[in-house]
Amino acid sequence: MDPELLADPFGGYGKLREQAPVVRARFMDDTPIWLVTRFEEVRAVLRDPRFVNSPHSVPGHAGPDPRDRLMELLGIPEEFSVHILESILTSDPPDHTRLRRLVSRAFTARRVPGLRPRVEEITDTLLDELPGHADENGVVDLIEHFAYPLPITVICELVGVPEADRPRWRAFGSDLASLEPERIGTSFPAMVHHLHELIAERRTDLRDDLLSALIRVQDSDGGRLGDTEMVTLVMTVVLAGHETTAHLIGNGTVALLTHPDQLRLLKQDWGLLPHAVHELMRRCGSVQMTQLRYATEDMELAGTRIRRGDAVQPVLVSANHDPRHYDDPDRLDLTRQSGGLGEDHVGFGHGMHYCLGASLARQECEVAIGRLLRRFPDLSLAVAPDQLKTRVRRRQPGAWRLLRLPLRLARMA
Repeated sequence: MDPELLADPFGGYGKLREQAPVVRARFMDDTPIWLVTRFEEVRAVLRDPRFVNSPHSVPGHAGPDPRDRLMELLGIPEEFSVHILESILTSDPPDHTRLRRLVSRAFTARRVPGLRPRVEEITDTLLDELPGHADENGVVDLIEHFAYPLPITVICELVGVPEADRPRWRAFGSDLASLEPERIGTSFPAMVHHLHELIAERRTDLRDDLLSALIRVQDSDGGRLGDTEMVTLVMTVVLAGHETTAHLIGNGTVALLTHPDQLRLLKQDWGLLPHAVHELMRRCGSVQMTQLRYATEDMELAGTRIRRGDAVQPVLVSANHDPRHYDDPDRLDLTRQSGGLGEDHVGFGHGMHYCLGASLARQECEVAIGRLLRRFPDLSLAVAPDQLKTRVRRRQPGAWRLLRLPLRLARMA
């Protein structure tokens, strides 16, 4: 929560990384944790089954949940905390395996490419409308009118959230991302109640969407998937499926506009787009650290003694800028990710909890950034780059997000 760290997490976590691969720190609720800062150690933790997402999975755990204090600080009423503390993001096998299997059918290697024509259609519609949102100076907010509407429309269609309800979901996401207890305490219960109503309505009108598929599963497996689990699952998919992608589109656009050599390279070869998205995810992804992990036994990590029950947090932003793994890691290089198999970064995580919607997020970013730059070849920032950091960047622990992104679509006459 240190102001300097929030203002410059790349430099701040970089300093911690160069101190040690494992650093003692304090979490948002002031509890002691271990930060894991370097690439190899971060990947090791993320794939090590001895680190679990729920403290209740630690052998011998008894007493209150150490995360309850955080729920209180965030303003989440006690009766609603289950929707965070027992979600697919915070659960462990066998529950995590079961829940992931239920949702993964919506993100299969066959299903996601089939969504591309619809992603392109939504993108083109938003780009058609973008000039109409410009002010008298020809400036438009890309976050408000493009980067947010695209992923929230895609994920809501995939899940089965009606079009009329989507503005509410955007407001829900904004309230939760604010970390303001008053806003969260109001929005979170409203979101849960809304989902219960949506599930009840959909039971009478099943369709080809994730919500209907979950209802069918619930009806066929003797109720093993409870209503609370279903609400939590849908809520997690919708929120995770648009917030992070929206801000990757925003951050990625800024990175390209402030690195004209790489922008020129991309325009000369649009085939670089898939590699470019990986590099943008590495260099300026919107998620900077993972969920807390808890050690299930005493162990040693990079020479540091970790006790059973200790909370450990892998820091993705410092791992993705680790000079031990990357040559000149702070440099934007769209060709960096082109060699070898798989992705050479941890922007989407690693191991069992690797981002379920990574392939959809990459596809949306490829389509969004590629078509935006083609449609508006003279696109430029309407404010100085340093103003983005000081005036319109949300200073939030663990995230790198723009409140708005003022762009000029065409050259000034």
